[in-house]
Amino acid sequence: MESTYILLQQYWWFLVSLLGALLVFLMFVQGGQTLIFTLGKTEAQQKMIINSTGRKWEFTFTTLVTFGGAFFASFPLFYSTSFGGAYWVWMLILLCFVLQAVSYEYQSKKGNLLGKKTYQIFLMVNGILAPILIGTAVGTFFNGAEFTVNKAQLTDIAAPVISTWANPLHGLEAAFVFWNVCLGIAVFFLSRVLALLYFFNNINDEEIQFRAQFQLIVNSGLFLVFFLAFLIHTILQTGFAYNPQTGEIFMEPYKYLHNLLAMPVVLAILLIGVILVLYAIGRTIKTFKWNKGIWYGGSGTVLVVLALLLCVGWNNTAYYPSVTDLQSSLTIQNSSSSLFTLKVMSVVSLLIPFVLAYIFYAWRALDLKKITQKEIENSKDRTY
Repeated sequence: MESTYILLQQYWWFLVSLLGALLVFLMFVQGGQTLIFTLGKTEAQQKMIINSTGRKWEFTFTTLVTFGGAFFASFPLFYSTSFGGAYWVWMLILLCFVLQAVSYEYQSKKGNLLGKKTYQIFLMVNGILAPILIGTAVGTFFNGAEFTVNKAQLTDIAAPVISTWANPLHGLEAAFVFWNVCLGIAVFFLSRVLALLYFFNNINDEEIQFRAQFQLIVNSGLFLVFFLAFLIHTILQTGFAYNPQTGEIFMEPYKYLHNLLAMPVVLAILLIGVILVLYAIGRTIKTFKWNKGIWYGGSGTVLVVLALLLCVGWNNTAYYPSVTDLQSSLTIQNSSSSLFTLKVMSVVSLLIPFVLAYIFYAWRALDLKKITQKEIENSKDRTY
């Protein structure tokens, strides 16, 4: 029975990690929003970019909601601790996505009070802040957050609160940890790189592609600087481990390096993902007529993020460490739902392949034809 429980906990951490990896890939929509005025020098070109990202923004938002829902169902203590304690970060992230939805819906409506340009600026704000905030929040998985957990307090009628945040910033303090921000900036530039690869595949305009090739060189270089700095630091840093028999949390030198060596499959996934991303970038820079980079770069992104999240959750690792009270750190064992709940949800999770198949079908249906300037000029005044 105990082995089944542990297996289900690991299974659900894999699913949560996969959803997180898909979310990072789909944030190419946010990256594309930051390039509206960089790649589009005319109104028609700007509209082509907005149409390109506008057809996919629902996928990103849906994946974010599903990611949060999966965390709530499988690891509720994390949900209550992070979403309930570090609420300023999550509220800002949700605000960014609300701005995105409002911008796509209303910027081309006749008679809108703010004007089309204002809504396009909203898209840029979302494109900049959302990836940085999400990357910074994920950085706390490796570097810790300031909270305490006291399950015995649940019996306190006056204040039945298990988790307590240790400072009034409620999550914003993560922005003062360099390595958290480093990962956030890496995610930001990665979103721009993936957006550029997607535009090569989705937009048929030589001027946009010419500008995109230069931007791909610049943004790829900046992404690699910040990502490799974070990756090297993470591999060499002292990590948060726990004893599965006693539940005691302790610091282990080179913990994440040990995890990769102890899980060669995860290490292989990480290396294959890095190779795919580099191949997509290199070949697209060499010839912008090659438009398959988004598939290689996107697949590589999913594999890299998946490997990093598995590394921080599996092999007796505290995936949400507390720097205020080490023993309050969350692991997949002490923060998961009951055995019964995980069993029931595992049956429901069998529907996931059908959902992914639908997303793939919808994606292909939207991308049957490349976006051209002629199509934009002849279309009605819509964003997507």
